[in-house]
Amino acid sequence: MTEIRSRAVTYAADGLDMTGYLALPGGSGTGPAVLIGPEGPGLSGVERGRAETLAELGYVALAFDVHGGQYFREPADMLARCLPLLADPARLRGIGRAALDVLLADPRADAGRIAAIGYGTGGAVVLELGRDGAPLRAIGTINALMTGGVAASARIRCPVWAGVGSEDPIMTPDQREAFTTELQQAAVDWRLTVYGGAHHAFPYPPVDHPTVPGVAFHPAHAARAWRDVVALLGECVPVDN
Repeated sequence: MTEIRSRAVTYAADGLDMTGYLALPGGSGTGPAVLIGPEGPGLSGVERGRAETLAELGYVALAFDVHGGQYFREPADMLARCLPLLADPARLRGIGRAALDVLLADPRADAGRIAAIGYGTGGAVVLELGRDGAPLRAIGTINALMTGGVAASARIRCPVWAGVGSEDPIMTPDQREAFTTELQQAAVDWRLTVYGGAHHAFPYPPVDHPTVPGVAFHPAHAARAWRDVVALLGECVPVDN
C-alpha cells in the first residue's frame, strides 16, 4: 500500500481557531471519510494515531479539534470548558459542522460516504451533528450517551452504535436507559455495547496528569471497542477493494 499522508488543518469554530489532523490513504482516488472526535481534554496523539490507522485502512480521516488547539491537563480546566459545551447543543453542532466542512472540502473524501465517531465530548459532538440532520452514514460513540430529545434524534439518518463501560460513573445505567429509550422512540437504528468492568474513558491509554474520578484504561476492552468501531465503518462505509 502507498504510504499515507497527514497534515494539520486549521479552521474556525466556536469562536476559536481550531487545528485538526487530516490523514489520507495511499493512492489518489476518492473514498469513504471519517470524522474522529476527541475525549474531553482535547485532541491529542491518541486521536491522531486513530486517524492514521483509519487512513491505513483506506479512509480519509479527520481528527477534529474542540478546544482551539488546547489540551487540558487539569480536570478543573477541562470541566470549565466542556460542561458549558455539553449543555449547549447549538455549540456542539457548530463544532461538528465546521469539522465536517473541512473533511468534505478535501477532494479525496467521498461526500456520499461519511461517518463520524467520537469519544466523550467528541462523541457528544458527533451525536449532535447527527441530530442536526448531517448526511452521515454511521455514528459511533464511546462514553457519550448524550440525550437530545426524541424530536431531535428523529433527524438522525444513519445507524448509531454506542459503547460504554459497565462501571462508568458518568454514563450511569439510568443514562444508558434514557439514551436507548430516546433512540428507540425516534426510530433510530441503534446498538449499545456494554463492556463489563470498564470505567469512563477506558479506550484512552494512561496519561501523566490528573483525571476526573472514574477514569481507567482497560486495554482488552480498548482493543475490542476499536474492532467494534472498525466493524461499524466496514458495514456502513466500506472501503472499495
